[in-house]
Amino acid sequence: MNNSIEIKGLNKFYGKKQALFDVNLSIQQGMFGLLGRNGAGKTTLMKTLATLLQKKNGEITVCGVPIENAKEIRRIIGYLPQEFSMYPSMKVGEAMEYLAILSGLSGAEREERVDTLLKKVNLTEHWDKKVKALSGGMKRRLGIAQALLNNPKVLIVDEPTAGLDPEERVRFRNLLSEIAEDKIVILSTHIVGDIEATCEDIAIINEGRVIYNGTVDQLLQEAEGRVFTMTASKRELPELKRQLSITSMHTQGNKVHIRFIAEALMQGAKVCEPNIEDAYMLYLHTSGVREILGEMGGEW
Repeated sequence: MNNSIEIKGLNKFYGKKQALFDVNLSIQQGMFGLLGRNGAGKTTLMKTLATLLQKKNGEITVCGVPIENAKEIRRIIGYLPQEFSMYPSMKVGEAMEYLAILSGLSGAEREERVDTLLKKVNLTEHWDKKVKALSGGMKRRLGIAQALLNNPKVLIVDEPTAGLDPEERVRFRNLLSEIAEDKIVILSTHIVGDIEATCEDIAIINEGRVIYNGTVDQLLQEAEGRVFTMTASKRELPELKRQLSITSMHTQGNKVHIRFIAEALMQGAKVCEPNIEDAYMLYLHTSGVREILGEMGGEW
């Protein structure tokens, strides 16, 4: 079976409001990052892939299966939504066994699968703990375990690390990378660090449109020569904020060190090596300009 997701000309509407515009993506085995602001259209795209929403038009195939075959698609996809909850008064082991029954696993297979998955997400010792007593990170890891019960070919996770502490975030990212060794894993997030730490292939979505689709390295290359640093006084900062697209800053005494994106070097600034956050902000900053120039037949 083909082990890729192909999306061609996908459009999605909520009533008269269009949420996705002519989305085209090819997603291969491994980790794929979908990066964008909250409300950019990421969740709509994920829910469409998981057959929870119907597309308006366009074509989607998941591992060779047309998206219209929802029953077959749900057999090969595991999904962890942004807002995840499951049987809070049940114990961890009970909840997993119940979900395994609903997934149609036989007795021996069910026991082995639940044991294996709880071990994989490091929750074996919490078997008898109630779900509602788990920390946020533990609940997300339990969510991954339930999404893997049917041994899917594709795992979709929507904003999985939002609200987690740094240690849990690292643990969760490592878990996803391990799972991606033999599956397609789509990580949808607005947290740039999660993408930088786990993904080689990414897409940036903004206002329902894919504005970048390629590798992290290619994204960084496009930002070269357009990221700068400079040091200014605190009293200059308000004016600099109005003039520049600042990606980061920190204060030291009466001075402030700023990092910003621009098309040309300005007096007092130095070119610096871009990071993925710089490149991401550059694309968001320029995407509106690109669209306007495209409509006018101009070049960026």
